[in-house]
Amino acid sequence: MKVPYVLADAAVVAKRNIIKIKRVPDLLVFTTLSPIMFVLLFAYVFGGAIDVGGSDETSQAYREFLIAGIFAQTVIFGSTITGAGLAEDVKKGVIDRFRSLPMAPSAVLSGRTFSDVVNNILVLIVMSLTGLLVGWRINTSFWEAAAGFGLLLVFAYSISWIMAWIGMLVPSPEVVNNASFIVIFPLTFVANTFVPLETLPTALQTFAEWNPVSSVTQAARELFGNIPPGTPAPTAWPLLHPEVYTLIWSVAILAIFIPVANAQYRRSTSR
Repeated sequence: MKVPYVLADAAVVAKRNIIKIKRVPDLLVFTTLSPIMFVLLFAYVFGGAIDVGGSDETSQAYREFLIAGIFAQTVIFGSTITGAGLAEDVKKGVIDRFRSLPMAPSAVLSGRTFSDVVNNILVLIVMSLTGLLVGWRINTSFWEAAAGFGLLLVFAYSISWIMAWIGMLVPSPEVVNNASFIVIFPLTFVANTFVPLETLPTALQTFAEWNPVSSVTQAARELFGNIPPGTPAPTAWPLLHPEVYTLIWSVAILAIFIPVANAQYRRSTSR
């Protein structure tokens, strides 16, 4: 099948999933209220307790430091919608209906992951507005800030393909959500998302330095101009070159999991 037809089919599937976000209250609540809760919770509960250095106003400095980490955590957790959504479609027989239509098989997964990019854009808009209300500011140019948001979306898109594979491998939304939480939760916390790496024990600090969640957070902070003055310069290569390291991980994940997820889709739909 020609590429334009595959893209057209993927666009139809993506539109179907975007419409579903509007019509299912649970998804809409997660998309809007949950990010607001995270920003407010971390900003006001931990804002005065964690010293990130470089400012006499600890709470304000921490809010500047925090937002990029919250962005990274939320868009990564948002990628689990891909796996849960696909597992639900398999469970309800929607995938079987797709098989009966004259459409490219790869369009199902592509459309699903594209729709989650739209979902993450909405989440980032809501979180950015909330961050501005609590005192977060972008201190760089428009293009640098756009690159920061773009890098977050690219990394989250690559994680969506891992979740797509899991969703086709384990066709149960509950199992997908639980399994994803067990893996993603420690990855997003054993990183520089919420605390400086210098505060972690040596073993965890080494892991966090090479954790791609740390690199995407560091890249976003640099591109938003949210590195507190006086912060010690990182020594690990991934944090010295966070944009490059994040893109390496994103490309590697996509190169592996796009074909793996599509192969699993073909196996699952041939049963």
